[in-house]
Amino acid sequence: MSEPVVAVRDLFREYKTTVGLLRRKPRIVNALNGISFDVQPGEIFGMVGPNGAGKTTLIKILATLLLPTSGTAQVLGYDVVHHERRIRQHINFILGGERGLYWRLSGYDNLRYFADLYRLDRATAETRCKDLLTLVGLWDRHDERVEGYSKGMKQRLHIAKALINEPRVLFLDEPTIGLDPLAARMLRELISEIRSRGITIFLTSHYMWEMEILCDRLAVLCDGKIITLDSPANLKNHVNGLEVVELQVLGTLDEVADRLRARPYIDTVSLSSSGHAQTIRVQTDDAQATISEIRQSLPGIDLSRLVVRPPNLEDAYIKLVGGES
Repeated sequence: MSEPVVAVRDLFREYKTTVGLLRRKPRIVNALNGISFDVQPGEIFGMVGPNGAGKTTLIKILATLLLPTSGTAQVLGYDVVHHERRIRQHINFILGGERGLYWRLSGYDNLRYFADLYRLDRATAETRCKDLLTLVGLWDRHDERVEGYSKGMKQRLHIAKALINEPRVLFLDEPTIGLDPLAARMLRELISEIRSRGITIFLTSHYMWEMEILCDRLAVLCDGKIITLDSPANLKNHVNGLEVVELQVLGTLDEVADRLRARPYIDTVSLSSSGHAQTIRVQTDDAQATISEIRQSLPGIDLSRLVVRPPNLEDAYIKLVGGES
């Protein structure tokens, strides 16, 4: 196996904060708690985990935007603490959201500005800007102000901006967040195209099906620790032999969830809300007994919204992080 593009060993990152209203007390929060992993050349390496698990903190350390408290992290063989300038020549990153673009400039002028920051000569900059805007499907709108772009177009312009220095490693932190389905699909296709150019991609997302499609390997991060790291297919082995029972109702299902958790044939129970509706998702090795328990807990309930299905990667993730939504 070739040398890893990213090598992390026993990495810690602590934040000092205070708690309390009147007598504030110091508190140390471990955003990263001794994680270790490698990323191989040319792979799409994914990292998933609940909010606050430490994903963005890790990307900022690897992108040399934040110093670790202890441990080591190398990118392309360079240490993130001592060789940040060498690393920055060969990487780029996109953080979720629309920040980082100049809205009163055109898409083309945005790229020209960043090409100047990387000290590209004029001829190279003009060629690369046109090629990248064509790659992301924006050349026909290149002379329009970014403020008139849709959110998906802005995110594709972010991708073009991140490729202006021809990076060897690209860090993407939730790049499809908030995009409509069509824009998100276009961005996923773009990520696959970038990978085909030999660029190593470090990707985070909350969309498990998206990570299953794109990633070669996935690390599950929880409370600052990697609890497992494997291919998406192998991660689904954690829910072998289980079925998933889902039910959506108006109102709350907290009491039903607590009752189900006490049953021996129930593996995990998670709840999610959308407006006034709440969905309960149960991983079980006895679907019929689970449905009977739901009937008893909710007499007279309309079961037309009840679904029994095989588990997917999202269900494996829920099991691994302890049933958290």
